[in-house]
Amino acid sequence: MPACQNEFKQWIADLRNDFHKHPELSGSETITTRKICEVLKPLDAQVLTFSDMTGAVAVFKGEAQDSQKGRTIALRADIDALPIQEMVNKNNKSIHAGVMHACGHDANTAIVLGVAKKIKDTGLLKKINGSIKLIFQPSEEKLGGANAMIERGVLENPRVDQIIAGHMDPNLQVGTVGVFTCIGHAASDPFELVINGKGTHGARPHQGINPITAGAVFAASLDSIIPRYISPDQPAVISVGTFHAGEAGNVIPEQAIIKGSVRTHDEAVRSRIFKAMEQLVQGIDNMFGTRCELVFKPGAPLGVNDKEVCESLYTAAVDVLGADKVKILPFIMGSEDFYYFAQKCPGAIMRFGCASQENGITQPLHSPCFDLHEDVLEIGVDILFKAVENFF
Repeated sequence: MPACQNEFKQWIADLRNDFHKHPELSGSETITTRKICEVLKPLDAQVLTFSDMTGAVAVFKGEAQDSQKGRTIALRADIDALPIQEMVNKNNKSIHAGVMHACGHDANTAIVLGVAKKIKDTGLLKKINGSIKLIFQPSEEKLGGANAMIERGVLENPRVDQIIAGHMDPNLQVGTVGVFTCIGHAASDPFELVINGKGTHGARPHQGINPITAGAVFAASLDSIIPRYISPDQPAVISVGTFHAGEAGNVIPEQAIIKGSVRTHDEAVRSRIFKAMEQLVQGIDNMFGTRCELVFKPGAPLGVNDKEVCESLYTAAVDVLGADKVKILPFIMGSEDFYYFAQKCPGAIMRFGCASQENGITQPLHSPCFDLHEDVLEIGVDILFKAVENFF
């Protein structure tokens, strides 16, 4: 491997390690945004930040004739971390207690910055008629960052004609990648159930209404909704992620709050699940005398990838790795707010294999033990850069 290639590999690894060591939660990615801008500054990109939110946008303008009238491709990277205590003891371990890049967004960001450096180093802009836009999006884990950036015009000036992205995938070995053909991710609908009971002394439960007991019945009963109401050939998932109630072991609290999500690939299935959950809540109220409030919140849309953009990512991946290393992926139940971008212009997301059986790197996304093989970084850069080249 040439020395310059070794230098680039170390550069991008160091960048990812820096992001990994300094993770920030959704909406609070101030240091991350500052670091992104520092990396972009010497690369001759026009960099835009926002006064009311984190994240950044970089624009590279082609220097060929009539470049202002040419097409624009965008690359999106998500930059936020998760509220998880890291359990991987490496030199790049998170220095922030309870915060970790357990979904690989540190790598996604480093890869897109690697593409930026390659744009500069290869002199690509001298050859193209159009623009390349890099979108560093906050708050993906809360499924709100994409819409916030769209509202601030990141797909305009210049208007984006195509958008692509990549994401880590520990189900694929490093050196392989996956591409969708159309449907990639499930729609996600976060829900919140507020259970209002009646507080009392723990020694006299008959004088109150215990919202914890009611909540436990609700959470346990959710597991019966899908087999009772949804056909086995229709994928759907209901998950509870948080259950908060009470402060003391001898006090029955006034209120309990449960939060979770519903993931589906079909609008009719989605509606049936909502209705069944509402009926379950009514039954809980009748059984326990509680006053429940069930609210479904905006999440991520159904993950529809543009077929032509999927084909372009497949071609770029084959060009870099060879056809035997590129997998066609079925849809998954995970969700992505990237698809808000893809609703506005043709777009697609691909998956980068980051696991390594030989190195014991096998843990899933969102695990406190999640890790990735560093070779995925250069592979991701090469494929996305090739996709940009092919676009022009």
